[in-house]
Amino acid sequence: MNKPLAYFKEHIGKDASESPSPLMQWLNPILISAEAGELEFSYVVRNEMTNPLGIIHGGTTAAIIDDAMGAAVFSLGLSHVYTTVSLSVDYFSRAQVGETIIAQTKIIKQGKQIINAECEVWNEDKSRLIAKGHSNLIQTKIGV
Repeated sequence: MNKPLAYFKEHIGKDASESPSPLMQWLNPILISAEAGELEFSYVVRNEMTNPLGIIHGGTTAAIIDDAMGAAVFSLGLSHVYTTVSLSVDYFSRAQVGETIIAQTKIIKQGKQIINAECEVWNEDKSRLIAKGHSNLIQTKIGV
């Protein structure tokens, strides 16, 4: 097992307060499951994550999707850092303050330079899709 995946497996059931990602620390999800290229997180929607209508802000949802997909790429244990070059998000439903939402992310295709990933954001019982995102991430020259 690679070191990043071992790190994620050790943190199942824990919040993200020790994450190397400051954004993930702020979003503060709880890791539900971890496999290479597939992660699942739960988030509690806080007031500072919402828009003036009191529902989760589209930018917050996009940040959750982007950060979760980045973590899924990291879980592969690759030798270089990858960064997002495209992100597309479709929004389907809302989530209010106090609700728990679930982000499920997985790698769709891993090429030599580009990795394609997707992430679905659901309500807690997974009966309502809130948003779905797709991304391409490119390998940088930065080693891990």
